[in-house]
Amino acid sequence: MVHSSSDEGDFQLNMNELKRLSDAYTQSITIFEPQTNSNGSSNEKRDSSATTSIPRKRPGLVRAPEKRLTLFALRLAVLEKAATGLGTLGFIWATVVLLGGFAITLDKTDFWFITVILLIEGGRIFGRSHELEWQHQATWSLADAGINSFRLLKSSSNSVWKGLKSVFRLKTTNDRQIKGTIRGKRPERWDGQHLATRRWTSSDVPFLPYASWVFVSRNISKILQWLQIVAAITCVVLSLMKITRRNFGEIEKGDTDKRNRKAALLIFYGLALAEASLFLLEKFYWELKVIYCKILEKVNEECELGPYGMVSIRRFFYDAYSRCVEGSVFDGLKMDMVSFAIELLSSESPDEQLMGARILQSFSLSERFADDTLQKIGVTVSAVERLVEMLNWKDPQEEEIRHASAIILSKLAGKTQNSLRVAGIPGAMESISSLLYVSRISGPPIDGIGEKSIIADHEHYGFWTFNHLGLLILKKLARDHDNCGKIGNTRGLLPKIIDFTCAGERLLKHESVPRSQIMTVKRSLQVLKMLASTTGNTGKQLRKEIAEIVFTVSNIRDLLKHGEKHPDLQKLGIEILTSLAMEDDASERIGGTGGIIRELLNIFLKIGMTESEAQVRTAAGEALAMLALENKQNCRRILKLGALEKLVEALKISLLRVHAARILRNLCTYLTEDYFLNLNGVTAAVPTVIRGIVSEEDKLQEVMVGLAARAFKFMTYEESNIMFESAGIKECELADVLVQVLKKHQYPPARFPRIRRFTIELAIWMMRDNVTNISIFKNLGLENELENVLNTTSELESFNIFSGTVGLRRCRTTIHALVETALKLFEDA
Repeated sequence: MVHSSSDEGDFQLNMNELKRLSDAYTQSITIFEPQTNSNGSSNEKRDSSATTSIPRKRPGLVRAPEKRLTLFALRLAVLEKAATGLGTLGFIWATVVLLGGFAITLDKTDFWFITVILLIEGGRIFGRSHELEWQHQATWSLADAGINSFRLLKSSSNSVWKGLKSVFRLKTTNDRQIKGTIRGKRPERWDGQHLATRRWTSSDVPFLPYASWVFVSRNISKILQWLQIVAAITCVVLSLMKITRRNFGEIEKGDTDKRNRKAALLIFYGLALAEASLFLLEKFYWELKVIYCKILEKVNEECELGPYGMVSIRRFFYDAYSRCVEGSVFDGLKMDMVSFAIELLSSESPDEQLMGARILQSFSLSERFADDTLQKIGVTVSAVERLVEMLNWKDPQEEEIRHASAIILSKLAGKTQNSLRVAGIPGAMESISSLLYVSRISGPPIDGIGEKSIIADHEHYGFWTFNHLGLLILKKLARDHDNCGKIGNTRGLLPKIIDFTCAGERLLKHESVPRSQIMTVKRSLQVLKMLASTTGNTGKQLRKEIAEIVFTVSNIRDLLKHGEKHPDLQKLGIEILTSLAMEDDASERIGGTGGIIRELLNIFLKIGMTESEAQVRTAAGEALAMLALENKQNCRRILKLGALEKLVEALKISLLRVHAARILRNLCTYLTEDYFLNLNGVTAAVPTVIRGIVSEEDKLQEVMVGLAARAFKFMTYEESNIMFESAGIKECELADVLVQVLKKHQYPPARFPRIRRFTIELAIWMMRDNVTNISIFKNLGLENELENVLNTTSELESFNIFSGTVGLRRCRTTIHALVETALKLFEDA
């Protein structure tokens, strides 16, 4: 018994807490009233645990860290193009003016100096154009992250030593590849990160069989760079020697062919000196920013890319520098890390795909960059399509790319507009479904307990991680009504979601259960709840399909029976049952499943609770009220469990009385004939109900009036007088309250839409065969209020429950019929 003497102390101690919880509950939204949101597409209580979409203040003028690299690339390109321009001018000057014009008249030393300068500068310019290409190629592999460092440019001996080691590494790796191929396995790549593809990676191409440590792209770029530096230094030395000494040969008097030779040679050597100096200045600026100022490391730190970020930053810088050098110097300024990463996703190289996925994942998870990153990805249809496509990549070697794309999509789906774009891609739901791996034969392992649920060949593959991400994406997509329909129409997806709600006694009660597994169950319940509470015809079809899957109700029963330690899971399961019970067939399936109603009653009538358990109790009460609504079989099942007396006592507990009153009203409504004797006990609640009508307001008053209108039919007028005396309230006082209710609520609010209907029903009972009460109501002006009701009725008052703003279970008697019955009583009197 709820009010037993042994529990009286606990009851008194918890009254303040219960009152606070009850007040909070009466302000909440239930299935017995219409629910709307900003877009009207679904109800507000779709996901009690979902984060509320609160507009955040954008970071605003947060400077993109990569701008420092694009500006650095611009300045380098300006110096490079200036040096190249001067070199071209010097080459033209030498060939046209000096060598082409009077090579024979040149002094021997000048001739060879000019020739050497032209040769080494021509070679330097040629090497410069190709060095950039080789440097760019050297950044195409993630394997170069620890080798292709700018610091190695300072120590050629270090490069040689690493090159010598790579010879042996390459040989042993080739041996392993050959052996793996013979055994029928796919060979690994040299970097040990990805499987070998049918194409060479440019940074690993061995041009000569016995000198591979030199003739690979990353080493060739270093060789070319050092040759350019040596050439520039040589050019500077030769030019300075001639400019300072000015020994251009003797000019004889009258020799007009040599009179401009000195000026022409000074101009040439000056151009050569300026060109080489600019190149060396560029290299000095490069070394200063990269080696000493560590601009790449700083940008990587600001971008929050982690240990794998350096190779991405380096690749981005080379791309920006290439654009500045090969095109306009301003082309590199148009680059940013997000667009760069999106381009890498479309590559055929696994390294580039992984690089792009890592960048987008890091930026999507960053508080500083997430908004702009997700916005740019969302408006790039090709990027979204590529991410969705990657969800289908089940090769274990592509696990990280698949994982990163799933994380990005989970963040992307959190934005309403982006979620529509994701769901609108053909095959998107099937791709998301591929993330969910379910094994009914063996459950999830619990610290070594139970069998492995992961196939032996892929024992380290993160199936449970992908399950969690897939459910998280579905949860965010399900916030939109149209997406719910797409989820339901995806073949095999609903059964997968329901399979994840399976949580047996071992999982729910074991102390060392990984939190990730409980979270997976919770995510699946959240998704299922959002689908079951979908509005309109889509919701009706979804509830039918969910209820028809044989595991749905039995899985929730296990949660109710063994989930005392996880009240949040119990609450979600109960809310799913409540939504499913909106359909007649589903309500009968739930009631017919052994133990469901018993467990709901045990939770609802449980004594002693925490705040989280109190929320589960109110949810259980709502589910019981829903199951008993217009369902005689479920009403009989409740009475057979001997719950009537406890439900009557629950009317005295502020937290429970709303749903207790609704359950009792349904029992009185639909079992008046077969179970009349069993329902006589409800009369004990009448004094409490009468006091509640007089003292309460709004929703509590509505349910008390509704129960009174049904409970009074089990009493004679003599018995009712005794109840009024027990409550300390006269019938005339109750009649006045009822008339005041009609005056106050000329337009019933959505939070308690049936208050006028219940009031008229109770007034009819009080006036039937009682002339005194008819006179009292007449004097109070009930007739005028009834006429006003006829002029202000709405569809809102015609339904027992609601799915969003759609009314379900239309009341059998219209409010117009009730008003006409009451007015006829006045006429007959």
